[in-house]
Amino acid sequence: MHKVLGVGLLILLAVGSAGTASAQPISTTQQKAGGMETDVTKIKEAMLGEWESIAPEVRPSAGKNVDGTLKPFYLTRAFKYLLFDRFELEVVSSADPFGAVPLARIKIRGHMLWRGAHPIAPGAQRVDFVADEAYEVTPLAQGFADVLNKVASTGYAAWTVNAPQSIFGKTFLPFALKEGVHFMEYDLVYLRGDLLFWGARNIDGRGFDTEQNRPTNLQIPLARR
Repeated sequence: MHKVLGVGLLILLAVGSAGTASAQPISTTQQKAGGMETDVTKIKEAMLGEWESIAPEVRPSAGKNVDGTLKPFYLTRAFKYLLFDRFELEVVSSADPFGAVPLARIKIRGHMLWRGAHPIAPGAQRVDFVADEAYEVTPLAQGFADVLNKVASTGYAAWTVNAPQSIFGKTFLPFALKEGVHFMEYDLVYLRGDLLFWGARNIDGRGFDTEQNRPTNLQIPLARR
């Protein structure tokens, strides 16, 4: 997902409230909470299907240039939301903002855990994405494969262009993955017509690795395919 010319690229890669019963009259807040529960069901139904980036997207990374500015990285996304809260995600990272020089393809399969309303917009939801079914990496450029062969050789065959390898359940230092631990991100979703928004990356490059780092803004949306 990041620039391939250096190990920093690899290290930076990565892709509810409980109610209580009461005998008192139902408050406006309680009515909204109940309505939100219904909305979540509708959101899930409306999300079923395939979604894709409308253009190459830019992200800030945690890596910095010599002048202290954050290094950008570029990607496109293809997403499927399936029954039973399953999802499939394919991310293609590139070295340029127009997606003309692809570096790597990452495929993830897993489940979405719905955690309740997010305050960014009415109907937005806090969602955790858990890669508990599959996680696969395919180098699309020789430079990327060369880097992987230096920093991720243990437990893997030689990395070659267009040859996918599963990193599911394995130690994979470039993505800071540990053996037996599923990759997970604390994200959000917001559906508006045929546009599906996730969270925008934190401007300082922090990942969505904790509840405190869950995004507070919207990323460029995916469009229904």
